[in-house]
Amino acid sequence: MNPNPINTILLHPTDILFFRDGRPMEGSLAGHGAAWPLPNVTDAAFHAALHRSGLEGHRHDQRVQAERGAKDNRRFGSLVTAGPFPVRKGGDRDAWFFPRPKDLMDGSLKCSLMPAARIDSVVWSLAAPLKHPVANSLPPSKDTRAKGWLSAAAYQRYLDGPEEELRSDEACDDGDFGDAEAMVGIAIDPETGTTGHGEAAGKIYSARYLRLRDDWRLGVFAKTDEKSESGQRKDLIGELLDGSGQLLVGGQQRLCTATRCVVDRVPLPLGRSADFVSCESAGRRRWLVKWILLSPAIWPEIPDHKPDGTPITDRNGRRILHHPGGWLPNWVHCSDGQVMLRSGKSLVRRHGGKPSRGFTEDSAGISARLVAAVVPKPIPVTGWALANDADRPAGGAKSLHLAVPAGAVYYFEAESPEAAQALSNSLNWHGEDRNPTGIKNRRSTLMGEKGFGLGVCGTWKFFGT
Repeated sequence: MNPNPINTILLHPTDILFFRDGRPMEGSLAGHGAAWPLPNVTDAAFHAALHRSGLEGHRHDQRVQAERGAKDNRRFGSLVTAGPFPVRKGGDRDAWFFPRPKDLMDGSLKCSLMPAARIDSVVWSLAAPLKHPVANSLPPSKDTRAKGWLSAAAYQRYLDGPEEELRSDEACDDGDFGDAEAMVGIAIDPETGTTGHGEAAGKIYSARYLRLRDDWRLGVFAKTDEKSESGQRKDLIGELLDGSGQLLVGGQQRLCTATRCVVDRVPLPLGRSADFVSCESAGRRRWLVKWILLSPAIWPEIPDHKPDGTPITDRNGRRILHHPGGWLPNWVHCSDGQVMLRSGKSLVRRHGGKPSRGFTEDSAGISARLVAAVVPKPIPVTGWALANDADRPAGGAKSLHLAVPAGAVYYFEAESPEAAQALSNSLNWHGEDRNPTGIKNRRSTLMGEKGFGLGVCGTWKFFGT
C-alpha cells in the first residue's frame, strides 16, 4: 500500500468558469472559454494555490547542465496532478465520466472501428509505421453520433470485453453537465488597468463561459512529495485543503470550493493486463493490445541536428535519431513501429550527483509493434507565463503544442502473451497494480506531471473476424 496516496478532489464552482485557449477573442469572435479545461489548467490552479498558501516546500532547479545556476528557485516542483473529469454527485457513490474511445462511433456505443487485415480493391496511403487501415463495421447511417463521455462503469465493461453492450444512458455530452453562456465585456488597458484608455480605447469583446450544473463537479487528482526539514517526504495537499479549501481555476479569477474525497483507490478505469485476443499473421501468432488515451498527450518532434547542422548526441555520445512526434508516440520507432519502452522495475540512478532514470538489470525490451491507430485532429495547448528571474524575465506566451486528444486509440501486435502483458503494464496508468492508490505511468513526453498521457489497455480483433 502506498503510504502517501494521491488525493482525489472534487471542485465545485461558485460561479461560471472561463477556460480560453490561444485563439483570438475580439469583435465578433466569442472566444472558446466554455470548453472543458485541459489538465494544465487545474495543475496551474494547484501551483498558484500552493504559492499563495504560505506553505514551505523545498526548491527545485529544473534547468539542465550548463544552464543550472548556483541557486534553486522553483518551489513545489514535486506537484503532480491529473484530470479534470466530469463527476456527477448522487447517492452513496459519485459517477465519474471519461472521454469516449474513438472506436465507438454511433449512438449504439458498439465497437465499430477495427483494423482491417486486408481490403480488396482499395488503395490507401498510411503514415509510417502503420500496417493496417481502420475500417467501420457499421453500415452507412444518419443515426445520432456517440456521446462524448462514458461513465466509469460503462468504460470498464468496454475494456473488460469488446462484446459487452453499453447503454446510451451510460454516456453524456458536454450539454448534459454544463451550459455555455455568452457575455460582452469592456477591454482593459494592461498598462493602467483601466478601460477606455490606451490600447483598450473603444474596445469591447464577447466571451463564452462554462456554467456547470448543480450536481456536477470537476474531479481531479493531486499530490506533492516535498522534503521536510527532517528529510522526510510529505504531501502538502492535505494542508492546502484543510476543510475550507478553495481554488481559483481558469481565467478571470473564478473560484471553486475543493473537497477531498475518501476513496479506496483512484477512481479511474483499470486497463486489461492479460487474456488478450490472439490471431495468426504471416504464419506467426500475435497478441492484440490496444491503448486508449484518457487524457491528451503531447509528443514533440525530436530533431537529429542543431540549427547549424551539428548532429545531436546523448550523454554517452550516441547520435539522436530524428522522430516526427505529433500523432506518433516518441516511444514508438517511426520506421517499423517497434515499441521502445522497457519492461521490468524502474529505478533512479545517480549520474554526476544528479538523478537520472534507469532500469533494473533484469529489465528487457518489449516485443510489440504499433500497426494501426485512430487519432482525431489535434487540440492546441498553450498558456501565459508570468515574469520570473529563472528563464522568463519578461513573461509572455508559452510555446504552442498540438496534443493528441483523449479517446485516441493505438493498436499493437505483441509477439507473445508475456510481451502483451509487459506492454500493458507499461501503458496502463496503474501499471500492474490492480488496486492503485496513485498514478504510475504518464506516457506523454511533455507535461506528464500535469496529467497528460494517461491511458488504459484493452484488446481488439481484426475487421470481419
